[in-house]
Amino acid sequence: MDELVRPTPPLFLRAYQPHLRYYLIDEGRYTPEQLSAIDSPLSGVFEVEIASGDRVSLQAAVDRLVRLIQADPNKARLDRLITHWLKRHLRRLSADIDLKQINSLVEDKAMLAENLESWAQRERREGRLEGERIGMKKTAQDTARNLIALGMLNDGQIAQATGLSVAQVEALRADN
Repeated sequence: MDELVRPTPPLFLRAYQPHLRYYLIDEGRYTPEQLSAIDSPLSGVFEVEIASGDRVSLQAAVDRLVRLIQADPNKARLDRLITHWLKRHLRRLSADIDLKQINSLVEDKAMLAENLESWAQRERREGRLEGERIGMKKTAQDTARNLIALGMLNDGQIAQATGLSVAQVEALRADN
């Protein structure tokens, strides 16, 4: 670590320079295939981090992690540590799920799976609603463009007919 300190401090300060040993863990260096070939809880943690974007692969990674914890001689301590980490990780992902009752990945695996499934359903529902909202806005804009092209209504009437604001209709008229 002291090789990284630049400029090199004077000799009288070298006694106060930290001399730390570390082990670099770079999850980006492993492919999912390599991780699945390594039977260690750390590889399971990496898999969970990689799978965080997809609920199905996240559940599969958590299931594998539970199997790895159960096979470890220090399973109680490891379960407690990884459960705590997973709860923080899911909060960072903005997973709106209730994790208060989950105290052990091994014991509460079914409850976690249920929470992940309800999170996925909520995400799909929100996605559908967002898609519908975008579709309705596009339909209103298309209708306004068609009414502008007909030239029979003023901006206020078009706004009233489509649900757009007068300013939005004026902007659409300016774009044509």
